[in-house]
Amino acid sequence: MAWSPLEIGAAGALTLLVLGLLGVRIAYAAAFVGLFGLIWILGWDIGLRTAGTIPHSKGVSYSLSVLPMFILIGYLAHYAGITQAAFEACRRWFGWLPGGLATATVLAVAAFGAVSGSSAAAAAVFSRVAIPEMLKEGYSKALAGGSVAAGSVLDSLIPPSTLLVVYAILTDQSVGKLLVAGFVPGVFSAFVYVLLITFMATVKPEIGPRTRHYSWSERFRSIPGVIPVLLVIMTVFTAMLFGWATPTEAGALAAFFVFVLAIINRTRLSEFRQALLETAKLTVVVFTLVWSIMIFVLFLGFANLPTFIADWVTSLNMSPLMVMICIYILYIILGMFVDALGMMLLTLPVVFPLVVSLGYDPIWFGVVLVKLCGIGLLSPPFGLLCFIVNGVRPDIPVQTVFKGVMPFIAADLIVVGILTAYPEIVTFIVDIGR
Repeated sequence: MAWSPLEIGAAGALTLLVLGLLGVRIAYAAAFVGLFGLIWILGWDIGLRTAGTIPHSKGVSYSLSVLPMFILIGYLAHYAGITQAAFEACRRWFGWLPGGLATATVLAVAAFGAVSGSSAAAAAVFSRVAIPEMLKEGYSKALAGGSVAAGSVLDSLIPPSTLLVVYAILTDQSVGKLLVAGFVPGVFSAFVYVLLITFMATVKPEIGPRTRHYSWSERFRSIPGVIPVLLVIMTVFTAMLFGWATPTEAGALAAFFVFVLAIINRTRLSEFRQALLETAKLTVVVFTLVWSIMIFVLFLGFANLPTFIADWVTSLNMSPLMVMICIYILYIILGMFVDALGMMLLTLPVVFPLVVSLGYDPIWFGVVLVKLCGIGLLSPPFGLLCFIVNGVRPDIPVQTVFKGVMPFIAADLIVVGILTAYPEIVTFIVDIGR
């Protein structure tokens, strides 16, 4: 009996999910399943030709050109010493609080997020910069490792954000609006983390003792070190908010600022070379993921599976809020086994049309989705950021890092609930620029 396109689409989606859970790289799995599905539905010649147009048409997309700029900003910032300067400034201003060094770490990572967008890079950098200082001051290993891992999640929200750019490309949304929309939720999440750390260290002072007070003159002397971060934030954020520049243009200008700073800080030529190489490697990885998953998305479109699922769910006797809660649970469970980018690429072709059909703002959903992906980056058994912290600091067992991130995961769930109840927290700043 011949299969209908809908049945072929369902079989393809299930196959991709199984391959992803088995550990097959999402880029290879999506491209293979999508290509095979297109050939099955359209025939050998038309299916191959249709799939063959994707790598070029998506690879030359202007929207994708923003990614190399944002990735380059992060690597240049690291080699220019911006991360160390941001941590030292936050340490001097907030170290006197209960758990002050953990608070300084979270705020410094948030600042680094404004010039990076890579959670993995933030976790690796601050495991080297912040954890030794916290352990030296007598902080518990759980709080030290947990605050670095959890703080690194902020980089996925605060612009520039690779995940938000990929979401925009996959769902045909405005890159600029999404990057702007992620700023306030990112800052709000950092504020919630600070409150959590202060509360925990007040209840149990032994896990995060106060450090010495710095004089006002010492605090003000640390400010010049964070001025470059403020310049990058102002450049990227205001240019995109008011439409003065495209995200790519804003990213290029910010990369130039950081490049000049790196020269002023006498960054070695070998470090410039390393920054460019790392940028090229990560760019190739992201571009390959995007065009491979777009082959799969095209296959699902011919199979009509996303439309069928959206129509089926909307016909159920469930409120839109209950459907969204089910989607949240799906992402939280998937996040325990699949990395953030893979999880997004696996699910968006089906989930996004459903969310739009329920009447939710796609910009708002993009921010919430990235927040859910961030929870997945922390969740056992395969929380990527926890393993990165453990990899850089083998003296902190990964089980200890998982223990340390649990309160932050609970805080993130509360933030997701608040963003769901008050979506204007995400959308109001986008409306300002309209």
